[in-house]
Amino acid sequence: MAAALGALSRRRFAHCCLASACAALAPAPSAWGTPADAAVATIAMTALQVAGSPGAAESAWFVHGLSALGSAANQNFISNAGFVVTDDGVVVIDALGSPALARRLLVEIRKVTALPIRYVLVTHYHADHIYGLQVFQDAGASVVAHVLARDYLSSDAAALRLQASRETLAPWVDAQTRLVVPDQWVGEADPHADRLLRVGHTDFLLRPVGPSHTPEDIVVFVPSLGLLFSGDLLFRGRIPFVGQADSGGWIRALDRMLALHPRVVVPGHGPASTDPLADLALTRDYLQFLRLHMGEAARNMEPFDEVYARTDWRRFEALPLFQAANRMNAYNTYLLMEQEAR
Repeated sequence: MAAALGALSRRRFAHCCLASACAALAPAPSAWGTPADAAVATIAMTALQVAGSPGAAESAWFVHGLSALGSAANQNFISNAGFVVTDDGVVVIDALGSPALARRLLVEIRKVTALPIRYVLVTHYHADHIYGLQVFQDAGASVVAHVLARDYLSSDAAALRLQASRETLAPWVDAQTRLVVPDQWVGEADPHADRLLRVGHTDFLLRPVGPSHTPEDIVVFVPSLGLLFSGDLLFRGRIPFVGQADSGGWIRALDRMLALHPRVVVPGHGPASTDPLADLALTRDYLQFLRLHMGEAARNMEPFDEVYARTDWRRFEALPLFQAANRMNAYNTYLLMEQEAR
């Protein structure tokens, strides 16, 4: 058992390495605290409205990260973050990949509203979504995440990932960047139970959908807007990053997301979707393809390299980041299917 847990920890560390290497809260736009903060403006960040009417009491927005692996050159701006304006404050979904980027996000929020930021909802604890959390928590927002994130936060993998990021993502991630423990947990009584959060007159449904992309995955649904924040359950316009994911659980999670009947989905990576059925189906098809071909090879005890070389990848190979991520996705799925076959 200890060996198995150690292997999972190493796989999670490798996953996180590639994912990130591969009125109340607002500072003034000119008040960035470090040279890195000032330089981050060279990477464009603009909040795009995805739901609600301009000037309405309820609206939703997101910032769209680059379709790339994280690096110092792109300042680790490779993931999306969103925010919903209610009549009693702002709810932020994910916090981007560095404190400097989080401060930029705050500037974008302040272009829309001066209302206080009440919560930051964390879809999962991967580096490109969490290294900005301290900016919000330090200013008084309440950070909310699934209870299974405790395991990651207390792991060697989390500490090693942060240590590595301070080197590979400097100056955007530095010695002052820290892991943030949530103020509130989802799933303490029942890790699979939905939680309803109400801010003003707006309801937020926090639905646990892990283990899938990570053990602690949650998605955030805003019923009044027909809007779903999917975290990394949906990668739009690029190859999904599978890493150590439970791909079978991920496929089931996609079905649970579709059961909410969203009109718009903001993914963890890529542009917003106004055709959730088609976009979620592409992710599901890719995962099913991996499980079919790698699962057959694992059951037959065929060498991975031979199986990978003969698999017909043409349906997916034109997608961005195929070369960077597909082989690792296939290999980790091969290992997962070996375990499932035992």
